[in-house]
Amino acid sequence: MASQLPVFPRTIFTIVEPISLIGGFLGPLLSTDWFIGSQVDLPSDLSNHAYDANARLVAHQLGNTYGLLFLLGVAILYTTTELKVVRNYLVALWMADITHVGLTCWALGYERTLDVASWTAVTWGNVGFTVFLCLTRTAYLLGLFGLDRQAITTSKKAA
Repeated sequence: MASQLPVFPRTIFTIVEPISLIGGFLGPLLSTDWFIGSQVDLPSDLSNHAYDANARLVAHQLGNTYGLLFLLGVAILYTTTELKVVRNYLVALWMADITHVGLTCWALGYERTLDVASWTAVTWGNVGFTVFLCLTRTAYLLGLFGLDRQAITTSKKAA
C-alpha cells in the first residue's frame, strides 16, 4: 500500500529509512565499542576503554531493536492493503522520532546539542537524520506532498 504514497515520502519510508535501520542494526553488532563510544562524544581519556558486559548487552539489544524496526517497516509498508495502517504506523514513528531526538539531546546536554560541528556520525543519525525523518512524516501527514493515490482494484467478472 506504500505505492499509494506520494513519490518523495514513499522513497524515504520504503528505501532510505530501511537502509538506515540496517545500519543501526549492524553498527553495534560489528563494532560494539565504537558504537557505544559514539553515543555521546566524550573526552578522549574517557572514551578509549573497553566497555563492560552491561553496556555491550544494551548496545546489542539496541541493534536488535533497529533490526526489528526494519522488519516491521518492510512488513507494513510492502504488504498491507490498508492505507490507514500505513498512516498509523507513520504516526507511531513520528512520536518515536520526537522522543528519540529529545532523549538524545537530553543526554548530550545543551552545549553539546548546539555544538553541531562536534557531533559524531552516530549523533548525526540520532538527531540530524531523525529530525529529517520526523519533518518528512509531519509534511506527509499534513498533506504537504499532495494526496495519496487511490488504490487500483481489480475485480473478477462472474462467469
